Amino acid sequence: MTNKKMHWLQVALQIRGSVITSIYPRLIWCGLFGVFISLLYHFKLPVSKPFFEVIIPSIVLGLLLVFRTNTAYERFWEGRKIWGNMVNNTRNLARQIWVSVEEITPEDRNKKISALYLLVAFAVATKLHLRGEAVNSEVEELIQPSKYIKLKTMNNPPLEVAFWIGDYLQHQYDRNCINTYQLTAMQELLNKLVDSLGACERILKTPMPLAYSIHLKQLLLLYCLLLPFQLVHELGFLTGFIVALISFTLFGIEAIALEIENPFGYDANDLPLDTICNTMKRNIDDLTSLTPSVKFHKDNITN
Repeated sequence: MTNKKMHWLQVALQIRGSVITSIYPRLIWCGLFGVFISLLYHFKLPVSKPFFEVIIPSIVLGLLLVFRTNTAYERFWEGRKIWGNMVNNTRNLARQIWVSVEEITPEDRNKKISALYLLVAFAVATKLHLRGEAVNSEVEELIQPSKYIKLKTMNNPPLEVAFWIGDYLQHQYDRNCINTYQLTAMQELLNKLVDSLGACERILKTPMPLAYSIHLKQLLLLYCLLLPFQLVHELGFLTGFIVALISFTLFGIEAIALEIENPFGYDANDLPLDTICNTMKRNIDDLTSLTPSVKFHKDNITN
């Protein structure tokens, strides 16, 4: 029980991953403004205006913040589901290629392995594409040098990788290494991978409406600036501290929404895309260490 309490306390006091570093300047300014109003009140100036609380009802601001946070988290969670589907479709397609594609010549095994690592290259290229980065050594180690050079010139590298995978499947069908039903099933999985790419691009390229973001920020600022006038009569010199504390709550919620609405970056609150891609690579490494029993069965029939 003590370890759990300490773990909870460590998380509560953790700075990395929190929004404190991005909002603390606003908190300081709001706190200093509260101190300024308390000083004016101390010198008998008429700054206590409790009726200001009816200008922006707390429930209205709370509903706006909840809507903003829910909308941002929906984008985050949708991105996670998309990448989860990408992992599953990659595993299924890799398994079908490894088991179903017949090896006629000795070099077919190497070509099959290259096709499997193209699936990992698709995921890595998608990750880099969503982050606005060019293909790098992480992709280079997964594909042939000629393909890597070609990929560096493409505007949408994941689509080119998907084309190579589809071309490999079609070529195996033309060689009678897979049948029509197997080709159709594999192409459907490949299409789902491309659909996942498009869904991620939709999240990335659909920003929150500018007017909504501006209006919410204006209401937050106005609310925090009016707060000292409401509290100074009751709190006196504690006004600055309480205003900073309330501002921490409100600005923090808005900053969290801003942090997670694009889940494909490097921030601590973004999706662990590097880990997901590494998991895919380990899955392919494990798969290629296995020998499909179907292959042995065909050899036995031939013999």
